[in-house]
Amino acid sequence: MNNQLKIAIIQSDLVWENPEQNRNNFSKKIKHISEQVDVIILPEMFTTGFTMNAKAVAETMQGKTVEWMKNTASKYNAAMVGSLIISEDNQYFNRLLFVEPSGKIIIYNKRHTFTLVGEDKVFAAGQEKVIVSYKGWNICPLICYDLRFPVWARNTEDYDVLIYVANWPKPRVSAWDALLKARAIENMSYCIGVNRVGIDGVDSEYSGHSAVYDVLGNVMTSFKPSKEQTEIVTLEKNHISKYRNKFKFLDDKDAFTLQ
Repeated sequence: MNNQLKIAIIQSDLVWENPEQNRNNFSKKIKHISEQVDVIILPEMFTTGFTMNAKAVAETMQGKTVEWMKNTASKYNAAMVGSLIISEDNQYFNRLLFVEPSGKIIIYNKRHTFTLVGEDKVFAAGQEKVIVSYKGWNICPLICYDLRFPVWARNTEDYDVLIYVANWPKPRVSAWDALLKARAIENMSYCIGVNRVGIDGVDSEYSGHSAVYDVLGNVMTSFKPSKEQTEIVTLEKNHISKYRNKFKFLDDKDAFTLQ
């Protein structure tokens, strides 16, 4: 078990519906990460931006982006995390991939599709919550709109880290800030939010506000709004155990069943 987990978070602009250019851009950013890390996290739909034009840009699990993630994970000996549009069984999924250096892939399909822009009309909703076990850490990966639904994120599995990859727009970024902090506090886990910057192909603007919060809700990062930036943060198992043992709030959580 690793007491520490070193995370690289890449807050980036995205090229609209251009997977090849986005892969190239992220390759350059990853190349400039200055130290060995355990996990590299990219935003939601990092190859295309948040497009509903799935038919034009969807890939398969045998496609170029999955292969790129596997090769990059192997090259840098770090797990790669991000979501992209996957076509499978005559459906489209907003699918997060957690790709380990060994080539092992764990998938999470976004459960809460964003009805405000019709994501639910294009993408099939995921049905399973996923906990990734990696280097002795239990990690719960979720996607953007999932952040508004605390029951889905509730820490019933004793996970250590909650990750949200997102394209969360600037007009509602105050909700993003508040909810990330709340998810950390209520679940007594690290909470990581990775958002994009820039303006997309339908004129939605994104201001980033990527962040890492500790189990008490203290922010551990200093991302600049609307700027491309990479930060490295070291998570500590001792921090989790110290405060969970001192404040046994999770022992008092409600029991429930999801429908």
